[in-house]
Amino acid sequence: MERRGRTDRGDGVELAWARLPGAAPTVVFLPGYKSDMAGSKAGDLAAFCAARGQAFLRFDYSGHGESGGAFTDGTIGLWRDDALALIDRLTQGKLVLVGSSMGGWIALLAALARRERVAGLIGIAAAPDFSEELIWRAFTPAQRAAVMAAGMIAVPNPYGGPYPVTRALIEDGRRHLLLGGPIPLACPVRLLHGQADAEVPWQLALCTAALLESADVRVHLVKDGDHRLSRPADLALLRLTLADLLATLGGEDGGQSLAVGGITPGEAERGPGAG
Repeated sequence: MERRGRTDRGDGVELAWARLPGAAPTVVFLPGYKSDMAGSKAGDLAAFCAARGQAFLRFDYSGHGESGGAFTDGTIGLWRDDALALIDRLTQGKLVLVGSSMGGWIALLAALARRERVAGLIGIAAAPDFSEELIWRAFTPAQRAAVMAAGMIAVPNPYGGPYPVTRALIEDGRRHLLLGGPIPLACPVRLLHGQADAEVPWQLALCTAALLESADVRVHLVKDGDHRLSRPADLALLRLTLADLLATLGGEDGGQSLAVGGITPGEAERGPGAG
């Protein structure tokens, strides 16, 4: 049964989490920008790990979901530190990090900080450097001037009301950029990305794969997949990808894992939405 709790990160801000005991490596889900651990991907992975007896951790960054703190106080470095604080306090042994959107960037940063523990990584529409490549570069000169002067502006959100972008997010993000050179990770990496993603271009997955030093990097493009990759077939592909990675790392028999995942290898090759 999944246990839920809250952990003070050391400055009075409590981080909410949910954890499953089980076999190593522990699967850790890192959500995206303005997202949380109650999303469909996190819930689906929790059910998958529970069914196969795999240790699992999901959580909310500060300013997100059930955690304390203000969203506008958050930065890439702070949210990376939130992830590391919970990983260090709530898990032991090897890890497989699964990061969605911004969580893919946080997962890469966490893996670089804990290289001795991270055995594998999965990115779902991973968005490394998004504060610079996808936000700052898209800003008009007027928006750039406004965020630098006021410290924060609101930008449109395709999934709801406008969300704030802060000067601190932009400036701190520049201290954690990864796409300017090799990414020194040697663990297996799997990158899933929809080619109909209107928020994070699928070409970013190819760029990330090219920069990773690992020799075991695979990119799976879903032609009709959007940014969320949360349709039933998308979730089945994620389960299959995780099961295969765990089998590669010496976990359960791949066939048993695929049965739990509910998708066959042929279906995965055709991709979500195929006939």
